[in-house]
Amino acid sequence: MSGIFFDARYIRPQFHDGISRFSANLFAALSKLTEVTAIISDEAQLERLPAGTNWVKIHAPTSALEPFSALVLNKHKPSVVFSPMQTIGSFGRRFKLALTVHDLIYYRHPKPPANLSPLLRLGWRLFHLTFVPERILLAGCETVIAVSKATAAEIATNRLTRKRVSVVYNAPELTLGQHKRAQPKKSLVYMGTFMPYKNVETLIRGVGLLPEFRLELLSRITQKRQLELKALADLVGADVVFHNGVSDFEYHRLLSEATALVSASLDEGFGIPVVEAMEQEVPVLISDIAIFHEIAENAGRYFKADDPKNFASELLLLASNPTPAKLLRSQAAKFNWDDSAKSLLKVLESL
Repeated sequence: MSGIFFDARYIRPQFHDGISRFSANLFAALSKLTEVTAIISDEAQLERLPAGTNWVKIHAPTSALEPFSALVLNKHKPSVVFSPMQTIGSFGRRFKLALTVHDLIYYRHPKPPANLSPLLRLGWRLFHLTFVPERILLAGCETVIAVSKATAAEIATNRLTRKRVSVVYNAPELTLGQHKRAQPKKSLVYMGTFMPYKNVETLIRGVGLLPEFRLELLSRITQKRQLELKALADLVGADVVFHNGVSDFEYHRLLSEATALVSASLDEGFGIPVVEAMEQEVPVLISDIAIFHEIAENAGRYFKADDPKNFASELLLLASNPTPAKLLRSQAAKFNWDDSAKSLLKVLESL
């Protein structure tokens, strides 16, 4: 199919976040199947894209010009534009448009990311007060992409659109190295943010009941949040290590040595670390929520997210009877960028 434009403006040149990873990996896989033109706002974003990528440059997605993006793109004559988000302006467009919804988490947990400016944080909160802005945005496209069946179901439940909703799964990073699975230590790996809905407190309280285990918190964390969690760990006697950010190499090394990857999250749009752990044959001990069941199925071991005692008891069972490596690998293999790109291309060709 010709004339496919891909909104790559969410790619972060220095380091990926979730949307950046999704964008870069899906673009790379899609470009192997068909000709794709990248929409960028910074030429440094090209470093994250395949060599020789065709591109056009427009304003950043945080610009005041964003509502008029379609008018800017019209002159490049795209047949269809795919955006990994739902906020690209559709006013006056002369092309087909596919928008992506990753999750509805921030309607239930409206605290905005700390890295946004005060003005953007205000806009974030206002946007998530009701579903009306979301419905208006999704009304401006031909089709909606969800990154999981769980998100697609939420879109339907909340009546966000009458347009067709298709699932294009998220997947693990293509370039991450692998470590041979080591003899497990009594360590547990957590990779994720420390926002309240991630519920890291349950993990700490659960480890406090099993002092022989160590909880490795890998992600970057603010000093204030670290002090809060450290105080809790000291109170319950939990062995917790704050890494405050690790390299991909170190992440996979720590995974290879762990008894399990753990998450007590109350809400998720997907769960990339869960798939990455399974891919590396590391068992996953995760909260009993719909999206985790979708991506881990019977390869996961589940616990009640608000119950540290249940977490501890399930951990002991998992440690004594680990999930078979073959089951973990086969479940992880269901999520890969080549299959996701094929699903996306099928949707775009149908428009």
